[in-house]
Amino acid sequence: MKLHLTTAENNNLVTAYSASYIEINKLRYTHSLIVMPKQLITDWQVADFSDLAEDHMAKIANIDSGILPEVILLGTGAKHQFLHPKIYQSLSLNAIPLECMTTAAACRTYNILMSEGRQVLAALIL
Repeated sequence: MKLHLTTAENNNLVTAYSASYIEINKLRYTHSLIVMPKQLITDWQVADFSDLAEDHMAKIANIDSGILPEVILLGTGAKHQFLHPKIYQSLSLNAIPLECMTTAAACRTYNILMSEGRQVLAALIL
């Protein structure tokens, strides 16, 4: 699905997505990644939701972006799934809320929150 948003203001924007790629600022990525308005992390080593472990979420909690995210969106792939609280305890300890949703929904929600000027982080699993 191709997305259209008129105001990105030099921020990272999800411009398209499908089951096989996520497009950020018109560049396609065929693997899971983390996107924030001013930072893109393409080496998030998660191939499938079942691969998620505490260290993956700890990496998110320790990202040095200079700004603490208001919310983290976890795109769980094509199927909506929930994480066990133990896996995301590093986020809870830092008072960072986590919302689980399909990757398609996370892409759309990220763009909306980013366009509102919110400090959002989307961890997107293909």
